[in-house]
Amino acid sequence: MQKLHEAYAAHSKKVNKIEQMKELKTPSFVYANLKKICEEGYENLKDEDSKYFLKCFGLFDKGEGEFMIRVRVPAGQLSVEQALAVGTISREYGNDYIDITTRQQIELRFIKFENLYKVIVGLDAVGITTFQTGVDNFRNIVTSSYDGLSEDSFITCMPIIEQLQGIFLKKEEWIGALPRKFNAAILGTQTNDCNIFGHDCCFILAKKGEILGFNLYLGGRVGIQAQNSGIFVEQENVKEVFLSVISLFKEFGFRDNRNKNRLHFLIEEVGMDAFAKAIIQTTKAKLQSSGELLLAHEHQIPQDGVFQLREEKVALLWNIPSGIFSGSDLLEAAKITLECHGLLRLSVEQSFYIVAHETQIATIKKSAIYQKYAVYQNPYFVHQIACAGTATCSFGVIPNKPDAIEMAEYLHKEVPLKDAKVRMYWSACPKGCGIHGIADIGFEGCKAKDANGETCLGVHILLGGKASKEAQEARIIYKALPLSEAKYTVKKIMLMYKHEREAGESFESFETRLLHELSNEALVQKIEMY
Repeated sequence: MQKLHEAYAAHSKKVNKIEQMKELKTPSFVYANLKKICEEGYENLKDEDSKYFLKCFGLFDKGEGEFMIRVRVPAGQLSVEQALAVGTISREYGNDYIDITTRQQIELRFIKFENLYKVIVGLDAVGITTFQTGVDNFRNIVTSSYDGLSEDSFITCMPIIEQLQGIFLKKEEWIGALPRKFNAAILGTQTNDCNIFGHDCCFILAKKGEILGFNLYLGGRVGIQAQNSGIFVEQENVKEVFLSVISLFKEFGFRDNRNKNRLHFLIEEVGMDAFAKAIIQTTKAKLQSSGELLLAHEHQIPQDGVFQLREEKVALLWNIPSGIFSGSDLLEAAKITLECHGLLRLSVEQSFYIVAHETQIATIKKSAIYQKYAVYQNPYFVHQIACAGTATCSFGVIPNKPDAIEMAEYLHKEVPLKDAKVRMYWSACPKGCGIHGIADIGFEGCKAKDANGETCLGVHILLGGKASKEAQEARIIYKALPLSEAKYTVKKIMLMYKHEREAGESFESFETRLLHELSNEALVQKIEMY
Protein backbone atom coordinates (compact mmCIF):
# COMPACT_ATOMS: atom_id res chain seq x y z
CA MET A 1 0.00 0.00 0.00
CA GLN A 2 3.01 2.26 0.54
CA LYS A 3 3.50 2.81 -3.20
CA LEU A 4 -0.15 3.79 -3.64
CA HIS A 5 0.10 6.37 -0.85
CA GLU A 6 3.28 7.81 -2.35
CA ALA A 7 1.83 7.99 -5.85
CA TYR A 8 -1.33 9.68 -4.62
CA ALA A 9 0.66 12.21 -2.60
CA ALA A 10 2.74 13.08 -5.66
CA HIS A 11 -0.42 13.90 -7.62
CA SER A 12 -2.37 15.69 -4.87
CA LYS A 13 -0.80 19.12 -5.05
CA LYS A 14 -3.63 20.34 -7.28
CA VAL A 15 -6.90 19.05 -8.68
CA ASN A 16 -8.46 19.58 -12.10
CA LYS A 17 -11.43 21.83 -12.85
CA ILE A 18 -13.94 18.98 -12.79
CA GLU A 19 -12.84 18.00 -9.29
CA GLN A 20 -13.27 21.63 -8.24
CA MET A 21 -16.74 21.59 -9.79
CA LYS A 22 -17.69 18.53 -7.74
CA GLU A 23 -17.26 20.60 -4.58
CA LEU A 24 -20.16 22.90 -5.53
CA LYS A 25 -22.89 20.36 -4.70
CA THR A 26 -23.73 16.69 -4.97
CA PRO A 27 -25.09 14.92 -8.04
CA SER A 28 -27.96 13.64 -5.89
CA PHE A 29 -29.00 17.22 -5.13
CA VAL A 30 -29.15 17.97 -8.86
CA TYR A 31 -31.16 14.83 -9.61
CA ALA A 32 -33.63 15.56 -6.78
CA ASN A 33 -34.28 18.92 -8.42
CA LEU A 34 -34.24 17.71 -12.05
CA LYS A 35 -37.95 18.20 -12.61
CA LYS A 36 -37.71 21.78 -11.34
CA ILE A 37 -34.54 22.43 -13.39
CA CYS A 38 -36.33 21.31 -16.56
CA GLU A 39 -39.37 23.47 -15.77
CA GLU A 40 -37.16 26.56 -15.31
CA GLY A 41 -36.02 26.31 -18.94
CA TYR A 42 -32.81 25.66 -20.81
CA GLU A 43 -31.80 29.31 -20.72
CA ASN A 44 -31.51 29.07 -16.93
CA LEU A 45 -29.44 25.86 -16.90
CA LYS A 46 -26.35 26.34 -14.76
CA ASP A 47 -22.95 25.84 -16.34
CA GLU A 48 -21.80 23.21 -13.84
CA ASP A 49 -25.00 21.23 -14.37
CA SER A 50 -24.52 21.20 -18.13
CA LYS A 51 -20.80 20.38 -18.01
CA TYR A 52 -20.84 17.82 -15.24
CA PHE A 53 -23.75 17.03 -12.95
CA LEU A 54 -26.36 16.12 -15.57
CA LYS A 55 -23.80 13.85 -17.25
CA CYS A 56 -23.73 11.79 -14.05
CA PHE A 57 -27.24 10.76 -15.02
CA GLY A 58 -26.48 10.17 -18.70
CA LEU A 59 -27.84 13.54 -19.87
CA PHE A 60 -25.50 15.26 -22.34
CA ASP A 61 -26.07 18.84 -23.45
CA LYS A 62 -25.52 19.04 -27.21
CA GLY A 63 -26.43 22.73 -27.45
CA GLU A 64 -29.52 24.73 -28.33
CA GLY A 65 -31.67 22.86 -25.84
CA GLU A 66 -31.10 19.37 -27.28
CA PHE A 67 -29.70 16.46 -25.30
CA MET A 68 -28.30 13.01 -25.90
CA ILE A 69 -29.39 10.42 -23.34
CA ARG A 70 -27.35 7.29 -22.67
CA VAL A 71 -29.43 4.32 -21.52
CA ARG A 72 -27.77 1.61 -19.40
CA VAL A 73 -28.55 -1.90 -20.69
CA PRO A 74 -26.66 -4.36 -18.44
CA ALA A 75 -24.95 -7.05 -20.54
CA GLY A 76 -26.92 -5.78 -23.54
CA GLN A 77 -29.93 -7.77 -22.34
CA LEU A 78 -32.96 -5.67 -23.23
CA SER A 79 -36.36 -7.12 -22.37
CA VAL A 80 -39.23 -6.81 -24.84
CA GLU A 81 -41.05 -4.47 -22.43
CA GLN A 82 -37.96 -2.25 -22.20
CA ALA A 83 -37.45 -2.29 -25.97
CA LEU A 84 -41.05 -1.19 -26.50
CA ALA A 85 -40.57 1.65 -24.01
CA VAL A 86 -37.28 2.81 -25.57
CA GLY A 87 -38.77 2.64 -29.08
CA THR A 88 -41.81 4.66 -28.03
CA ILE A 89 -39.70 7.29 -26.25
CA SER A 90 -37.39 7.62 -29.27
CA ARG A 91 -40.32 8.10 -31.60
CA GLU A 92 -42.14 10.58 -29.38
CA TYR A 93 -39.24 12.64 -28.04
CA GLY A 94 -36.06 11.83 -30.02
CA ASN A 95 -36.74 12.27 -33.74
CA ASP A 96 -37.18 8.48 -34.00
CA TYR A 97 -33.39 8.06 -33.80
CA ILE A 98 -31.37 5.47 -31.84
CA ASP A 99 -27.66 4.67 -31.68
CA ILE A 100 -26.55 1.22 -30.54
CA THR A 101 -23.16 1.63 -28.86
CA THR A 102 -19.98 -0.37 -28.30
CA ARG A 103 -20.96 -0.89 -24.65
CA GLN A 104 -24.10 -2.88 -25.55
CA GLN A 105 -26.35 0.04 -24.70
CA ILE A 106 -28.51 2.63 -26.39
CA GLU A 107 -28.20 6.36 -26.95
CA LEU A 108 -31.23 8.54 -27.64
CA ARG A 109 -30.60 11.84 -29.38
CA PHE A 110 -32.41 15.12 -30.11
CA ILE A 111 -34.24 15.05 -26.76
CA LYS A 112 -35.52 18.51 -25.83
CA PHE A 113 -34.43 19.83 -22.44
CA GLU A 114 -37.99 20.17 -21.21
CA ASN A 115 -38.59 16.45 -21.86
CA LEU A 116 -35.58 15.05 -19.97
CA TYR A 117 -37.47 14.30 -16.79
CA LYS A 118 -40.34 12.63 -18.64
CA VAL A 119 -37.91 10.37 -20.49
CA ILE A 120 -36.09 9.28 -17.33
CA VAL A 121 -39.38 8.52 -15.58
CA GLY A 122 -40.53 6.51 -18.61
CA LEU A 123 -37.34 4.44 -18.58
CA ASP A 124 -37.48 3.88 -14.82
CA ALA A 125 -41.01 2.53 -15.21
CA VAL A 126 -39.66 -0.48 -17.15
CA GLY A 127 -36.59 -1.05 -15.00
CA ILE A 128 -33.82 0.64 -16.97
CA THR A 129 -31.91 3.77 -16.12
CA THR A 130 -29.53 6.40 -17.43
CA PHE A 131 -27.72 6.71 -14.09
CA GLN A 132 -23.90 6.87 -14.05
CA THR A 133 -23.41 6.42 -17.79
CA GLY A 134 -21.27 9.53 -18.19
CA VAL A 135 -18.24 11.35 -16.72
CA ASP A 136 -16.58 9.93 -13.59
CA ASN A 137 -18.78 6.90 -13.15
CA PHE A 138 -19.13 3.19 -13.89
CA ARG A 139 -20.09 2.65 -17.51
CA ASN A 140 -22.28 -0.21 -18.70
CA ILE A 141 -20.78 -3.59 -17.76
CA VAL A 142 -20.47 -5.73 -20.87
CA THR A 143 -20.25 -9.44 -21.55
CA SER A 144 -20.81 -11.88 -24.40
CA SER A 145 -24.02 -11.46 -26.37
CA TYR A 146 -24.38 -15.24 -25.97
CA ASP A 147 -23.98 -15.18 -22.17
CA GLY A 148 -25.56 -18.31 -20.70
CA LEU A 149 -26.79 -19.45 -24.11
CA SER A 150 -23.93 -20.79 -26.23
CA GLU A 151 -22.27 -24.20 -26.09
CA ASP A 152 -19.06 -22.59 -24.86
CA SER A 153 -20.72 -20.47 -22.19
CA PHE A 154 -19.27 -22.05 -19.03
CA ILE A 155 -20.27 -19.33 -16.55
CA THR A 156 -23.44 -17.26 -16.87
CA CYS A 157 -22.34 -13.72 -16.05
CA MET A 158 -25.57 -11.73 -15.87
CA PRO A 159 -26.22 -12.63 -12.19
CA ILE A 160 -22.67 -11.52 -11.36
CA ILE A 161 -23.17 -8.25 -13.27
CA GLU A 162 -26.29 -7.60 -11.19
CA GLN A 163 -24.21 -8.11 -8.04
CA LEU A 164 -21.57 -5.66 -9.28
CA GLN A 165 -24.18 -3.04 -10.17
CA GLY A 166 -25.65 -3.50 -6.71
CA ILE A 167 -22.46 -2.00 -5.28
CA PHE A 168 -22.61 1.31 -7.11
CA LEU A 169 -25.78 1.88 -9.14
CA LYS A 170 -27.82 4.78 -7.76
CA LYS A 171 -25.68 4.75 -4.58
CA GLU A 172 -24.95 8.30 -3.48
CA GLU A 173 -21.43 7.51 -2.25
CA TRP A 174 -20.45 6.30 -5.74
CA ILE A 175 -22.23 8.72 -8.08
CA GLY A 176 -19.55 10.92 -9.65
CA ALA A 177 -17.06 9.84 -6.98
CA LEU A 178 -14.37 8.28 -9.17
CA PRO A 179 -11.34 10.14 -10.55
CA ARG A 180 -12.40 9.22 -14.08
CA LYS A 181 -14.70 6.82 -15.94
CA PHE A 182 -14.45 3.11 -15.19
CA ASN A 183 -15.19 0.43 -17.76
CA ALA A 184 -15.71 -3.16 -16.64
CA ALA A 185 -16.37 -6.41 -18.47
CA ILE A 186 -16.79 -10.05 -17.54
CA LEU A 187 -16.64 -13.00 -19.92
CA GLY A 188 -17.80 -16.51 -19.10
CA THR A 189 -17.64 -17.91 -22.64
CA GLN A 190 -14.68 -19.16 -24.63
CA THR A 191 -15.59 -16.81 -27.48
CA ASN A 192 -14.44 -13.22 -26.99
CA ASP A 193 -17.15 -11.18 -28.68
CA CYS A 194 -17.02 -8.23 -26.25
CA ASN A 195 -13.46 -6.84 -26.62
CA ILE A 196 -12.72 -8.35 -23.21
CA PHE A 197 -9.15 -7.00 -22.94
CA GLY A 198 -10.14 -3.38 -23.59
CA HIS A 199 -11.50 -2.30 -20.20
CA ASP A 200 -10.26 -0.89 -16.90
CA CYS A 201 -11.31 -4.09 -15.13
CA CYS A 202 -11.72 -7.41 -16.94
CA PHE A 203 -12.77 -10.77 -15.52
CA ILE A 204 -11.85 -13.38 -18.16
CA LEU A 205 -12.89 -17.04 -18.15
CA ALA A 206 -10.13 -19.21 -16.68
CA LYS A 207 -9.53 -22.46 -14.85
CA LYS A 208 -7.44 -23.15 -11.76
CA GLY A 209 -7.11 -26.85 -11.23
CA GLU A 210 -10.69 -28.07 -11.47
CA ILE A 211 -12.21 -24.71 -10.50
CA LEU A 212 -13.83 -22.45 -13.09
CA GLY A 213 -13.45 -18.75 -12.47
CA PHE A 214 -11.75 -15.69 -13.94
CA ASN A 215 -8.30 -14.25 -14.41
CA LEU A 216 -8.30 -10.58 -13.45
CA TYR A 217 -6.90 -8.18 -16.05
CA LEU A 218 -6.57 -4.47 -15.26
CA GLY A 219 -5.70 -1.12 -16.82
CA GLY A 220 -7.18 -1.22 -20.31
CA ARG A 221 -8.18 1.98 -22.09
CA VAL A 222 -8.22 3.34 -25.65
CA GLY A 223 -4.98 2.28 -27.30
CA ILE A 224 -3.91 0.11 -24.34
CA GLN A 225 -4.98 -3.45 -23.60
CA ALA A 226 -5.48 -4.61 -20.01
CA GLN A 227 -2.68 -6.62 -18.40
CA ASN A 228 -2.82 -9.74 -16.27
CA SER A 229 -2.89 -8.88 -12.56
CA GLY A 230 -1.68 -12.35 -11.65
CA ILE A 231 -4.90 -13.01 -9.71
CA PHE A 232 -7.44 -15.82 -10.20
CA VAL A 233 -10.94 -15.03 -8.92
CA GLU A 234 -13.50 -17.69 -8.12
CA GLN A 235 -17.07 -16.94 -9.17
CA GLU A 236 -18.35 -16.24 -5.65
CA ASN A 237 -15.50 -13.77 -5.04
CA VAL A 238 -15.94 -11.51 -8.08
CA LYS A 239 -18.05 -8.98 -6.17
CA GLU A 240 -15.52 -8.64 -3.34
CA VAL A 241 -12.56 -8.29 -5.70
CA PHE A 242 -14.40 -5.72 -7.82
CA LEU A 243 -15.18 -3.74 -4.67
CA SER A 244 -11.50 -3.75 -3.71
CA VAL A 245 -10.41 -2.58 -7.17
CA ILE A 246 -12.87 0.30 -7.35
CA SER A 247 -12.26 1.33 -3.72
CA LEU A 248 -8.52 1.53 -4.38
CA PHE A 249 -9.16 3.54 -7.53
CA LYS A 250 -11.53 5.87 -5.70
CA GLU A 251 -9.05 6.45 -2.87
CA PHE A 252 -5.74 6.60 -4.72
CA GLY A 253 -6.65 7.46 -8.32
CA PHE A 254 -5.13 10.69 -9.60
CA ARG A 255 -7.29 13.81 -9.70
CA ASP A 256 -4.90 16.33 -11.24
CA ASN A 257 -4.52 15.82 -15.01
CA ARG A 258 -7.76 14.44 -16.49
CA ASN A 259 -5.86 13.12 -19.47
CA LYS A 260 -3.90 10.84 -17.15
CA ASN A 261 -6.21 9.71 -14.39
CA ARG A 262 -7.73 6.45 -15.61
CA LEU A 263 -6.86 3.34 -13.59
CA HIS A 264 -4.16 2.56 -16.18
CA PHE A 265 -2.04 5.51 -15.05
CA LEU A 266 -2.23 4.60 -11.36
CA ILE A 267 -1.12 1.04 -12.15
CA GLU A 268 1.56 2.32 -14.52
CA GLU A 269 3.05 4.45 -11.73
CA VAL A 270 2.96 1.97 -8.85
CA GLY A 271 3.37 -1.23 -10.88
CA MET A 272 0.94 -4.12 -11.31
CA ASP A 273 2.57 -6.14 -8.55
CA ALA A 274 2.00 -3.39 -5.98
CA PHE A 275 -1.60 -2.86 -7.09
CA ALA A 276 -2.33 -6.60 -7.02
CA LYS A 277 -0.88 -6.84 -3.51
CA ALA A 278 -3.17 -3.97 -2.45
CA ILE A 279 -6.18 -5.91 -3.80
CA ILE A 280 -5.13 -9.01 -1.83
CA GLN A 281 -4.67 -6.92 1.33
CA THR A 282 -8.03 -5.16 1.10
CA THR A 283 -10.37 -7.89 -0.10
CA LYS A 284 -12.18 -10.37 2.12
CA ALA A 285 -11.80 -13.05 -0.55
CA LYS A 286 -9.08 -15.68 -0.55
CA LEU A 287 -7.26 -15.35 -3.86
CA GLN A 288 -4.89 -17.52 -5.87
CA SER A 289 -2.44 -16.83 -8.68
CA SER A 290 -3.71 -16.74 -12.27
CA GLY A 291 -5.18 -19.85 -13.81
CA GLU A 292 -5.33 -21.04 -17.40
CA LEU A 293 -7.20 -18.69 -19.74
CA LEU A 294 -9.94 -20.58 -21.55
CA LEU A 295 -10.44 -18.28 -24.53
CA ALA A 296 -10.43 -20.62 -27.50
CA HIS A 297 -12.63 -19.47 -30.34
CA GLU A 298 -12.57 -16.54 -32.74
CA HIS A 299 -15.95 -14.86 -32.96
CA GLN A 300 -17.35 -15.93 -36.31
CA ILE A 301 -20.86 -15.10 -37.57
CA PRO A 302 -22.08 -17.63 -40.19
CA GLN A 303 -22.90 -16.29 -43.65
CA ASP A 304 -26.65 -16.58 -42.97
CA GLY A 305 -26.39 -14.66 -39.69
CA VAL A 306 -27.63 -17.61 -37.64
CA PHE A 307 -25.47 -18.50 -34.62
CA GLN A 308 -26.20 -21.91 -33.08
CA LEU A 309 -26.89 -22.05 -29.34
CA ARG A 310 -27.92 -24.68 -26.82
CA GLU A 311 -31.31 -26.40 -26.61
CA GLU A 312 -32.18 -25.94 -30.29
CA LYS A 313 -32.04 -22.17 -29.95
CA VAL A 314 -30.24 -19.77 -32.29
CA ALA A 315 -29.20 -16.12 -32.26
CA LEU A 316 -30.22 -14.33 -35.47
CA LEU A 317 -28.06 -11.30 -36.19
CA TRP A 318 -29.79 -8.05 -37.13
CA ASN A 319 -26.90 -6.15 -38.63
CA ILE A 320 -27.37 -2.42 -38.03
CA PRO A 321 -25.02 -0.27 -40.19
CA SER A 322 -22.83 1.88 -37.93
CA GLY A 323 -25.36 1.28 -35.14
CA ILE A 324 -27.86 3.74 -36.66
CA PHE A 325 -31.31 2.48 -35.74
CA SER A 326 -34.75 3.97 -35.08
CA GLY A 327 -37.43 3.81 -32.44
CA SER A 328 -39.99 2.64 -34.99
CA ASP A 329 -37.78 -0.25 -36.12
CA LEU A 330 -37.00 -1.22 -32.53
CA LEU A 331 -40.73 -1.40 -31.87
CA GLU A 332 -41.20 -3.74 -34.83
CA ALA A 333 -38.25 -5.91 -33.78
CA ALA A 334 -39.61 -6.08 -30.23
CA LYS A 335 -43.03 -7.19 -31.48
CA ILE A 336 -41.47 -9.99 -33.52
CA THR A 337 -39.39 -11.03 -30.50
CA LEU A 338 -42.56 -11.19 -28.41
CA GLU A 339 -44.41 -13.22 -31.03
CA CYS A 340 -41.65 -15.84 -31.22
CA HIS A 341 -41.12 -15.93 -27.42
CA GLY A 342 -37.55 -14.75 -27.96
CA LEU A 343 -34.91 -12.59 -26.35
CA LEU A 344 -33.12 -9.40 -27.44
CA ARG A 345 -29.34 -9.16 -27.02
CA LEU A 346 -27.34 -6.08 -28.03
CA SER A 347 -23.75 -6.52 -29.26
CA VAL A 348 -20.58 -4.46 -28.84
CA GLU A 349 -20.43 -4.24 -32.64
CA GLN A 350 -23.48 -1.95 -32.60
CA SER A 351 -26.02 -4.53 -33.73
CA PHE A 352 -28.35 -6.97 -31.98
CA TYR A 353 -29.65 -10.53 -32.01
CA ILE A 354 -33.04 -12.06 -31.60
CA VAL A 355 -32.62 -15.32 -29.72
CA ALA A 356 -35.36 -17.84 -30.48
CA HIS A 357 -36.05 -21.50 -31.13
CA GLU A 358 -34.61 -22.54 -34.48
CA THR A 359 -38.10 -23.29 -35.83
CA GLN A 360 -38.96 -19.57 -35.56
CA ILE A 361 -36.09 -18.25 -37.69
CA ALA A 362 -37.69 -18.74 -41.10
CA THR A 363 -40.73 -16.75 -39.97
CA ILE A 364 -38.59 -13.94 -38.56
CA LYS A 365 -36.53 -13.74 -41.76
CA LYS A 366 -39.65 -13.31 -43.87
CA SER A 367 -40.75 -10.22 -41.93
CA ALA A 368 -40.51 -6.84 -43.66
CA ILE A 369 -38.49 -5.32 -40.84
CA TYR A 370 -35.85 -8.08 -40.96
CA GLN A 371 -35.60 -7.81 -44.75
CA LYS A 372 -34.89 -4.09 -44.36
CA TYR A 373 -31.61 -4.95 -42.59
CA ALA A 374 -30.82 -8.25 -44.34
CA VAL A 375 -29.19 -6.28 -47.17
CA TYR A 376 -26.34 -5.50 -44.77
CA GLN A 377 -25.60 -9.17 -44.10
CA ASN A 378 -22.18 -9.25 -45.73
CA PRO A 379 -18.60 -9.34 -44.36
CA TYR A 380 -18.10 -5.59 -44.67
CA PHE A 381 -21.05 -4.74 -42.42
CA VAL A 382 -21.23 -7.73 -40.06
CA HIS A 383 -18.23 -6.63 -37.99
CA GLN A 384 -18.43 -2.86 -38.46
CA ILE A 385 -18.17 -0.22 -35.74
CA ALA A 386 -18.34 3.56 -36.15
CA CYS A 387 -18.57 6.19 -33.41
CA ALA A 388 -20.77 9.28 -33.60
CA GLY A 389 -18.70 11.58 -35.84
CA THR A 390 -19.16 15.27 -36.55
CA ALA A 391 -22.95 15.14 -36.86
CA THR A 392 -23.42 14.69 -33.12
CA CYS A 393 -19.98 14.86 -31.45
CA SER A 394 -17.95 18.03 -30.97
CA PHE A 395 -14.68 16.06 -30.96
CA GLY A 396 -15.28 14.41 -34.33
CA VAL A 397 -12.98 15.29 -37.22
CA ILE A 398 -14.84 13.36 -39.94
CA PRO A 399 -18.54 12.45 -40.42
CA ASN A 400 -17.53 8.81 -39.72
CA LYS A 401 -20.79 6.83 -39.66
CA PRO A 402 -21.70 7.76 -43.25
CA ASP A 403 -18.06 7.21 -44.27
CA ALA A 404 -18.09 3.70 -42.81
CA ILE A 405 -21.38 2.84 -44.51
CA GLU A 406 -20.26 4.24 -47.88
CA MET A 407 -17.02 2.24 -47.78
CA ALA A 408 -18.76 -1.01 -46.81
CA GLU A 409 -21.28 -0.64 -49.64
CA TYR A 410 -18.49 0.15 -52.12
CA LEU A 411 -16.35 -2.82 -51.05
CA HIS A 412 -19.27 -5.24 -51.15
CA LYS A 413 -19.89 -4.19 -54.75
CA GLU A 414 -16.25 -4.12 -55.87
CA VAL A 415 -14.73 -7.02 -53.91
CA PRO A 416 -17.53 -9.35 -52.77
CA LEU A 417 -16.46 -11.93 -50.19
CA LYS A 418 -18.09 -15.10 -48.90
CA ASP A 419 -17.36 -16.94 -45.68
CA ALA A 420 -14.92 -14.24 -44.63
CA LYS A 421 -14.59 -11.98 -41.64
CA VAL A 422 -13.08 -8.51 -41.62
CA ARG A 423 -13.50 -6.16 -38.68
CA MET A 424 -13.57 -2.53 -39.83
CA TYR A 425 -13.74 -0.11 -36.89
CA TRP A 426 -13.99 3.66 -37.35
CA SER A 427 -13.15 6.44 -34.87
CA ALA A 428 -13.85 10.04 -35.87
CA CYS A 429 -10.94 11.37 -33.79
CA PRO A 430 -7.97 10.18 -31.68
CA LYS A 431 -10.23 9.57 -28.64
CA GLY A 432 -10.93 6.21 -30.24
CA CYS A 433 -14.56 5.61 -29.29
CA GLY A 434 -14.80 3.34 -32.34
CA ILE A 435 -12.00 1.17 -30.85
CA HIS A 436 -10.16 1.34 -34.18
CA GLY A 437 -6.89 0.27 -32.55
CA ILE A 438 -7.97 -3.38 -32.23
CA ALA A 439 -9.57 -3.67 -35.69
CA ASP A 440 -8.42 -5.78 -38.60
CA ILE A 441 -8.64 -2.50 -40.52
CA GLY A 442 -8.95 0.57 -38.33
CA PHE A 443 -9.73 4.15 -39.33
CA GLU A 444 -8.94 7.23 -37.25
CA GLY A 445 -10.29 10.58 -38.44
CA CYS A 446 -7.73 13.34 -39.00
CA LYS A 447 -6.86 16.29 -41.20
CA ALA A 448 -4.93 15.52 -44.39
CA LYS A 449 -3.56 17.22 -47.51
CA ASP A 450 -5.03 16.57 -50.94
CA ALA A 451 -3.05 16.41 -54.20
CA ASN A 452 -3.05 20.21 -54.41
CA GLY A 453 -1.71 20.61 -50.88
CA GLU A 454 -5.06 21.83 -49.56
CA THR A 455 -6.28 20.73 -46.14
CA CYS A 456 -9.01 18.10 -46.32
CA LEU A 457 -10.66 15.41 -44.24
CA GLY A 458 -8.56 12.29 -43.86
CA VAL A 459 -7.95 9.06 -42.00
CA HIS A 460 -5.06 7.11 -40.60
CA ILE A 461 -5.48 3.50 -41.73
CA LEU A 462 -4.31 0.82 -39.32
CA LEU A 463 -3.85 -2.93 -39.80
CA GLY A 464 -3.27 -5.89 -37.52
CA GLY A 465 -5.38 -5.38 -34.41
CA LYS A 466 -6.45 -8.46 -32.45
CA ALA A 467 -9.28 -8.94 -29.99
CA SER A 468 -10.08 -12.63 -29.81
CA LYS A 469 -7.84 -15.07 -27.92
CA GLU A 470 -5.22 -12.38 -27.40
CA ALA A 471 -5.10 -8.60 -27.57
CA GLN A 472 -2.86 -6.57 -29.87
CA GLU A 473 -2.95 -3.01 -31.07
CA ALA A 474 -3.00 -2.31 -34.81
CA ARG A 475 -0.21 -0.49 -36.66
CA ILE A 476 -0.66 2.67 -38.71
CA ILE A 477 0.08 1.76 -42.34
CA TYR A 478 -1.28 4.86 -44.09
CA LYS A 479 -0.94 8.17 -42.27
CA ALA A 480 -3.26 11.11 -43.03
CA LEU A 481 -4.72 9.67 -46.22
CA PRO A 482 -7.41 11.91 -47.79
CA LEU A 483 -10.81 10.46 -46.93
CA SER A 484 -11.84 10.58 -50.58
CA GLU A 485 -9.03 8.12 -51.41
CA ALA A 486 -9.52 5.72 -48.51
CA LYS A 487 -12.05 3.38 -50.11
CA TYR A 488 -9.81 2.84 -53.15
CA THR A 489 -6.87 1.98 -50.91
CA VAL A 490 -8.92 -0.47 -48.85
CA LYS A 491 -10.24 -2.01 -52.07
CA LYS A 492 -6.61 -2.83 -52.95
CA ILE A 493 -6.10 -4.41 -49.53
CA MET A 494 -9.17 -6.60 -49.96
CA LEU A 495 -8.19 -7.57 -53.52
CA MET A 496 -4.80 -8.61 -52.22
CA TYR A 497 -6.47 -10.72 -49.52
CA LYS A 498 -8.87 -12.30 -52.00
CA HIS A 499 -6.10 -13.22 -54.43
CA GLU A 500 -3.22 -14.14 -52.11
CA ARG A 501 -4.79 -15.75 -49.06
CA GLU A 502 -4.03 -19.36 -48.38
CA ALA A 503 -6.88 -21.88 -48.39
CA GLY A 504 -9.36 -20.98 -45.67
CA GLU A 505 -7.08 -18.28 -44.24
CA SER A 506 -8.87 -15.63 -42.19
CA PHE A 507 -8.21 -11.97 -42.83
CA GLU A 508 -6.69 -11.63 -39.36
CA SER A 509 -4.27 -14.47 -40.05
CA PHE A 510 -3.48 -13.11 -43.51
CA GLU A 511 -2.62 -9.62 -42.33
CA THR A 512 -0.67 -10.97 -39.35
CA ARG A 513 1.47 -12.96 -41.76
CA LEU A 514 2.06 -9.94 -44.00
CA LEU A 515 2.90 -7.64 -41.09
CA HIS A 516 5.39 -10.21 -39.83
CA GLU A 517 7.03 -10.65 -43.23
CA LEU A 518 7.03 -7.05 -44.50
CA SER A 519 7.94 -3.62 -43.22
CA ASN A 520 5.26 -0.94 -43.42
CA GLU A 521 6.94 0.55 -46.48
CA ALA A 522 7.16 -2.82 -48.27
CA LEU A 523 3.55 -3.61 -47.36
CA VAL A 524 2.32 -0.31 -48.82
CA GLN A 525 4.27 -1.00 -52.02
CA LYS A 526 2.67 -4.42 -52.27
CA ILE A 527 -0.82 -3.01 -51.67
CA GLU A 528 -0.36 -0.33 -54.32
CA MET A 529 0.39 -3.00 -56.95
CA TYR A 530 -3.29 -3.84 -56.89
